[in-house]
Amino acid sequence: MSETGLTSSDFIEAAEPFRLFAAWLDDATKSEINDPNSVALATVDAEGMPNVRMVLLKGFDEGGFVFYTNFESAKGREILGSMKAAMCFHWKSLRRQVRARGPVEIVTDAEADAYYATRPRGSRIGAWASKQSRPLESRFALEKAVAEYTARHAIGDIPRPKHWSGFRIVPQTIEFWHDRPFRLHDRVVFSRNAEGGWDKVRLYP
Repeated sequence: MSETGLTSSDFIEAAEPFRLFAAWLDDATKSEINDPNSVALATVDAEGMPNVRMVLLKGFDEGGFVFYTNFESAKGREILGSMKAAMCFHWKSLRRQVRARGPVEIVTDAEADAYYATRPRGSRIGAWASKQSRPLESRFALEKAVAEYTARHAIGDIPRPKHWSGFRIVPQTIEFWHDRPFRLHDRVVFSRNAEGGWDKVRLYP
């Protein structure tokens, strides 16, 4: 049983998805070797071509799933272009998967500032030095930029760059998948209804 009080078998009976997600993430935190909060993030570009990469979930509540990035990166530009995204968690040690998709909103400046302040100093410098997703002529050029910003912010606080902030995926659907023998897996999908609550249905594997 996880710290949330839910067992792995309870997900069939769960009435809403976020408490269930908390239980599964708690289990993953105990069993996954690296980054239990890692998640595949899917976006589309201006031509409608899909793109996917791994990011780290940095927070969640009933409002949605939050991660942070450079808004001038490929994923930043793609999300800002459509304000929609999807994500997929896969915890191999538990044989579980969670998928979510929906519209995206930008976190508040206060939220972004609060999280940025928790990052290691080197990571805050990196947010200034890296022109994420754009061509890099050499490793030396990156190291030079890091050195320049390190010198610039040698003393005192390092402010958050305006191009660095967070996104919140506000899921319209969340699907939970649990491996079962002979590929007869358990699948449950929650969908937001018109009243703001959740409808739930089991799916064939």
